[in-house]
Amino acid sequence: MSDWQSGLFALPCGADFAGAFADGLIERMRHRPPQEMARVTVYANSGQSLMALRDALVWRGPLVLPQLRLIADIGGGAATAPLARRLQLGRLIDAALRAQPDLAQGQSVPELAASLAGLMAEMQLEGLDAQALDRIDASEHAQHWGRALAFLRIAAGYYLSDPPQDRESRQRAAAETLAAAWARGEALPQGPVVVAGSTGSHGATRDFMRAVARLPMGAVVLPGFDPDLPQSVWDGLDVRSEDHPQARYAPFLQEFGPPRDWTGQAAPDPERNRLISLALRPAPVTDQWITEGPGLGPLVPATANLTLIEAEQPGLEAEAIALIIREAVQRGEQITLIAADRMLTRRVQSALDRWGIIPDDSAGQPLPLTAPGLFLRHVADLFGAELMIDGLLVLLKHPVTATGLGADYRRDHNRHSRDLELELRRNGPAFPDGAALRRWADRGTEAGKPWALWLAGLLDRIVPLAGDRTPRPLADRLRDLRALAEDLAAGPGGSADASELWGKAAGGLARGVLDHLTAHAGLGHDLRPAEFRDLLHEELQAQAVRQDVAAHPLVRFRGPREARSEAVGRVILAGLNEGGWPQALPPDPWLSRPMRLAAGLTLPERRVGLAAHDFQQAAGAAQVILTRARRDAEAETIPSRWLNRLTNLLGGLPGQDGPQALAAMRDRGQYWLDLAEAQARPRERIAPAARPSPIPPAPALAEMSVTEVRTLIRDPYAVYARRVLGLRALDPLRPEPDAADRGSALHAIMDRFLRGLPDLPESPEAMKARLLVITDEVLARDVPWPSARLFWRARIAGVADRLMADEARRLTEGRPVLIEDRGALAVPGADFRLTARPDRLDRLQDGRVQVYDYKSGKPPTDKQVAHFDKQLPLEAAMAELGGFSKLGPAQVAGISYIQLGGEGRTEARDFGPGQAVETWEGFVTLIGQYLRGERGFTARLAMERSDHASDYDHLSRHGEWDTAEPATPERFADG
Repeated sequence: MSDWQSGLFALPCGADFAGAFADGLIERMRHRPPQEMARVTVYANSGQSLMALRDALVWRGPLVLPQLRLIADIGGGAATAPLARRLQLGRLIDAALRAQPDLAQGQSVPELAASLAGLMAEMQLEGLDAQALDRIDASEHAQHWGRALAFLRIAAGYYLSDPPQDRESRQRAAAETLAAAWARGEALPQGPVVVAGSTGSHGATRDFMRAVARLPMGAVVLPGFDPDLPQSVWDGLDVRSEDHPQARYAPFLQEFGPPRDWTGQAAPDPERNRLISLALRPAPVTDQWITEGPGLGPLVPATANLTLIEAEQPGLEAEAIALIIREAVQRGEQITLIAADRMLTRRVQSALDRWGIIPDDSAGQPLPLTAPGLFLRHVADLFGAELMIDGLLVLLKHPVTATGLGADYRRDHNRHSRDLELELRRNGPAFPDGAALRRWADRGTEAGKPWALWLAGLLDRIVPLAGDRTPRPLADRLRDLRALAEDLAAGPGGSADASELWGKAAGGLARGVLDHLTAHAGLGHDLRPAEFRDLLHEELQAQAVRQDVAAHPLVRFRGPREARSEAVGRVILAGLNEGGWPQALPPDPWLSRPMRLAAGLTLPERRVGLAAHDFQQAAGAAQVILTRARRDAEAETIPSRWLNRLTNLLGGLPGQDGPQALAAMRDRGQYWLDLAEAQARPRERIAPAARPSPIPPAPALAEMSVTEVRTLIRDPYAVYARRVLGLRALDPLRPEPDAADRGSALHAIMDRFLRGLPDLPESPEAMKARLLVITDEVLARDVPWPSARLFWRARIAGVADRLMADEARRLTEGRPVLIEDRGALAVPGADFRLTARPDRLDRLQDGRVQVYDYKSGKPPTDKQVAHFDKQLPLEAAMAELGGFSKLGPAQVAGISYIQLGGEGRTEARDFGPGQAVETWEGFVTLIGQYLRGERGFTARLAMERSDHASDYDHLSRHGEWDTAEPATPERFADG
């Protein structure tokens, strides 16, 4: 093959790299016997690129395929499993953290081990040994970096001193050996060798490419080369220009000169490539834009096939992209979506589901998001954490749980889980355990008892795990995880092997991850629960499951790196926001930027430069759509730096119609946004609901408590929904200590305190001591949250002196005669009664009664009592009218609130003679209108504040109407 052209070649930005490479290779071998193609060896930078090259060759007719290899495999791959190396590093890091806890900076040992392994791999690829770290002067950096460097030298001495074990070190050694041998003319390949699609981003790869380019029958084909960069820019691309898309090519051009074209094919849109090349120049760019911008010529033609979509939020961006893909499918055109944000691609995939379009997604589904992967994560979350209701239900309702007995039993399992949820929401406990499940089983049906006892047995194993916070061997944690996961998946009497845990591709992959961890568990340190969870998630995240469905042949989802070889057809570059593409640089816990430069490592901006090259390559396709969202779930977003530069350059070239070109790009994007909004718009407009004011058949109510009268005045609809319809809000899925719980606990404390009053007077000090003992006992019995117990105990202790001093004074004036006792009073002429359960009624020495109410919060003011907070005035009325049988009719002296918080004060409220009877008569008039059906239960009739919510706002469809809209009563017929 004496006529084989060797050296450096390139393909322009936007070219179908795989297809163009295949065309060029076939053209070079056209006049050779077909079998000669088998002597060609092609090296690619990734498995996905290798498959793209293979497919491109296959689609170009019957031919003998070349040998296809990965550059990373030239050293034979890793001799030691990467996991084993990370676990060994984790052991070193754990020992270092015990001596220097501040070394972690908030990161766990598995996270630090992964980042350290990445740093060691980078050093090996760049040909650096442990001595490279000696070039860093620790005295020039902060103390934290000095401590990190001291440990790093120890770790590097251990990690880099062994014979080559890692893929990176073996690749580096192989590249150096081959380059040296080839330079001496020894062991030359018998056929052509081509490196295709790599940018030479790492030292080992770059050295191998240089060696191949020097071979008599070697060639290097660079993807996405920019021929429009002036030589002055190439000369300025050094290690400090890592964020430029072409920076990786500068060393090749210095050695080999400008690359030759591999096929002779022009870029799909050379004028647009020139525009993007100028936009992405290294800083400072403004003077270059001013100088060279006019030379771009008219910009409207250069951007004619460029569309810009700027959606208001990611959901609309995804819908617009889905519509573009659907149109391409209808036209029979290939389309490729390239995005770094996997959440965005999942949104687009969900939007495409309505048309049954399944994309060929190269990333697949991350294993932690599959059913088995997520199930294992949930089980791992049980270690070192208290099991609450929501955590238990997450496990019970997971699609893997109790699948070992078949689909028929799974329906029974779901029914039992629903019944248990309702029980736990209503009655607790907040932290369910085996004893609670057994009590529930005893009260339930015989059919559900085996299931409940099965779950009780599991809870007996799960609940103690909350205290498992000490370091334990990785093998023990894996054994516990697997055993618990299999028993949960099997169900009562079922088989884990017959369950969904290890079934299908995702289950098999998950089992393989656990087996791999188990095989190397002895190398790791003892892990705390959080470290174990981090390690498990990291290992699961490294795996992905390709969808076992028939993907649409025209639709591809690819990552940015794959833009080099697979940006075919119409190309959508999505998620162009800072932090999305380019993604935010992760913090380096080991070396700062100056330290990396001193050691001979590349800067972190290298990743930005690689992402910039991916963008430049894909943005040169024939038809390109650029998309972003102006807002995400939290705040406004910042456009990607490359998109920002492009729009700024266009806006600054009015002489070349740049602003008009940018406006046309946005107009083309707005078309798709308008289409997405039209698609989301309902076909039929539904009239908004009117403000409800139902009138149920009389009598609507049979009884009401004094505490509900406030609601009847403020929001009658809530009384209707609760009392007439029988609807009650579900208790929260995760009970948290709230104001209602605090009030109940404090009331229980005072109830027990008052019922235990001795006959003889006590000193305030003795009363305080007894109160605090009761407080501890009640809180221990009724409040399952340790932090709440401490806080509420401190709250009572803080006001105990004031509270007991006032109590001693009250006891000199009278004695409690009614403590949390129920009373009722019938409304004359109606089958209705008002009920009450006062906190406390004291009989004074003059025979009158004082009405007290304990308040854990702020007591109502006189104005609030006069207008709507009628609880104590109505209790007073019931006392005067004989509503409490234990008390009999008695004159009321006054009403007071006792604060169980704040300053612990006792506050009296205005209560004059005849006010009790007046309040009662007003209530009788009000309730009579509702009982006779003369008045509707109007929603939010007189809310104290407009932002106050009701449990029944969704039922009344509040939001479709507002309080300015008058209510129209609606009468319902009986039956």
